[in-house]
This record gives sequence, C-alpha cells and structure tokens, in this order.
Amino acid sequence: MNRLKGKTALITGASSGIGLASARLFRAEGAQLAITGRDPERLAAAQEELGSETLVIRSEAGSLAEIDTLMAQVKNRFGQLDVLFLNAAVSAPAPVEQVTEAQFDKIVGVNFKGVFFTIQKALPLLSGNASIIVTTSITDRSGTPNFSIYAASKAALRSLVQSLGLALVGRGIRINAISPGPIDTGGFNRLALPPDVFQAVK
Repeated sequence: MNRLKGKTALITGASSGIGLASARLFRAEGAQLAITGRDPERLAAAQEELGSETLVIRSEAGSLAEIDTLMAQVKNRFGQLDVLFLNAAVSAPAPVEQVTEAQFDKIVGVNFKGVFFTIQKALPLLSGNASIIVTTSITDRSGTPNFSIYAASKAALRSLVQSLGLALVGRGIRINAISPGPIDTGGFNRLALPPDVFQAVK
C-alpha cells in the first residue's frame, strides 16, 4: 500500500464525492496531498478526515487568479507535483431553451477553462514523470437531455486530453481521462432534477 510513497498529489474538487474518495486512496498509498474545494464546511470535514498533513485550500476552479494562488501554495509546501488530478466540476441541468449565458459561462469556465489553465499553470511544478488525470464523464460521448452544456464541456476535455497527450509526451508527462457514469455522490444528490428523473437515473 505504498505505491505513492514519496509522491505529491494535488486533487481539485476533493472535498466530497469522487475527489474525496480518491484523496483517501492516495493518502492510503502514501502520497503527500493537497486538495481543493469551494464549500468551507465540506473542506473542514475533509481536513479532519485526511489529517493536518494534508494541504486543504479553498479555491474557485474557474478563476485564473485563484489558480495562481493555488499553485503558489502548492509550490511553497511541496516544491513539485507528481500527480495532478483535475476533478472539480459544476453542472446546472436545464432544457436548451432555458440555458442562460451565466449558466453557460460558469459551466464552461470551471469544467473546461479552469482545467486547461490549471494544467498550464501547474507545468512548472510537474516532475519529469508526472501524471495528469482529468475527470470527464460518460456524457462526453453519449449526450444527455438537459445536460447539453455540461456534456459539451466534458467532450472538450476528452479532446484536450488527446491533444495534450501529444504535447506533453516529450516531457515525460502522462495525461489520461476517466469518464465515469452517474455516481451516488453528494454532488449528484444536489442536482436540481425533477424527482421522477432523479429516481430514474439512480
């Protein structure tokens, strides 16, 4: 259980759900951890569970200024990164006729722009054999009614991973996407779906 001993990992969106479960596993495998999230209460609970040695940072995934601050804090604590796990995401399901510009900008800003610039700004910290992991979604290929912008942002990530795989291979940096289906997490349970749709998906 020491596959990550001596490695440093940053997991975004890790105060609950997939990110927190991954943080637990990374810690169990010996990694030094930094995690991010937005909700102060969930971050405090994650800090208590993961321990004081885990660097817990409140950070907005779609804000370039906060990404800069995040990388400065990670550099100050660890010096470099061996694993960058980009898991932070938002979703606001709505019929296509009801999608607002604000919803569009928020979803694309966090799910796509935020991921791209987090990778860009993390590059100086990544070790020569680092691994980047990007959480996309089953919707990046299948499409889902009421999730058109979310699905498109995740498809953009799938394409980005393919391009960056070629761009970064010369540096020894691996990048992979994972595409989970619906998972019974806190984030899923907070989706504003009609009760019958919610139960059908579950």
